[in-house]
Amino acid sequence: MGLFTLRMGFPEMSDLWKLLAGKAERGMLSTDEAALYRKLAKALRLLSANPRHPSLASHSIDALSRRYSRKVWESFLENRKPAAGWLFWVYGPAKGEITVIGLEPHPDDNRSGYSKVRLSSTQDG
Repeated sequence: MGLFTLRMGFPEMSDLWKLLAGKAERGMLSTDEAALYRKLAKALRLLSANPRHPSLASHSIDALSRRYSRKVWESFLENRKPAAGWLFWVYGPAKGEITVIGLEPHPDDNRSGYSKVRLSSTQDG
């Protein structure tokens, strides 16, 4: 078991994880879904064990932290392949928890790139 308990943000991340996990359980993932599920599961294992794991390249994003009034972090979905996508996450809501609030292709490096990122809520409902 990891150092942190992982939660999925509502509704987008929770719905995505339930969809992928359910399809995986029934053996019904498409090729693309299977690749995403595998990469996401690995990134989540690493995040749970050590949010600063080198292959995650985790770092806070000031633009999103200001927008959401809490420190928002992003991590590689796949090692050394930023184009593969990023996980966005926050610590909490409880001590020892991390909530995954987004999964996106890497935004443009310009300032407006993060303005398009939509993040899930840390609360259900």
